[in-house]
Amino acid sequence: MLQQTRVESVLPYFARFLERFPTPAALAAAPLDDVLAAWAGLGYYRRARHLHQAAQQVVERHGGEVPDDPEAFAALAGVGRYTCGAVQSIAFGRRLPVLDGNVERVLCRLYRVEDDPRGPAPRRRLWDAASALADHPHPGEVNQALMELGATVCTPRSPRCLLCPLQA
Repeated sequence: MLQQTRVESVLPYFARFLERFPTPAALAAAPLDDVLAAWAGLGYYRRARHLHQAAQQVVERHGGEVPDDPEAFAALAGVGRYTCGAVQSIAFGRRLPVLDGNVERVLCRLYRVEDDPRGPAPRRRLWDAASALADHPHPGEVNQALMELGATVCTPRSPRCLLCPLQA
């Protein structure tokens, strides 16, 4: 739900969605139209379709348990490198990086990446930096801190640099 959507916008939808579909099995068993109706208002309906399909895969392939193996998790519908890193590091303590727009902005400023971060070389450098930071006893906390820092302090416009804990 959080892909390209702010946390404060998602929270009310998330609560209602979990009420309606409390387990992967409940989501997997629901008709797609019910899932899309519960998603209404969030936009990006491909996310809802992928989540529904992933829930079906979790039930069919993993007995209803979200896999704690990064490769198995990454094989689920709609799961890319960022989602895999976020879920696996936060839920299971896997030392995997995240690189969303917020983390990218923090790392670009921290490591003074001036090239377009979408280019292959800067992208690789950013993933390497994120990987190094995630190699920590509590990678989920590190990843969440980077995401939160980018969302609240290291913002695209009017960054609050004086509040940045990474400032030298």
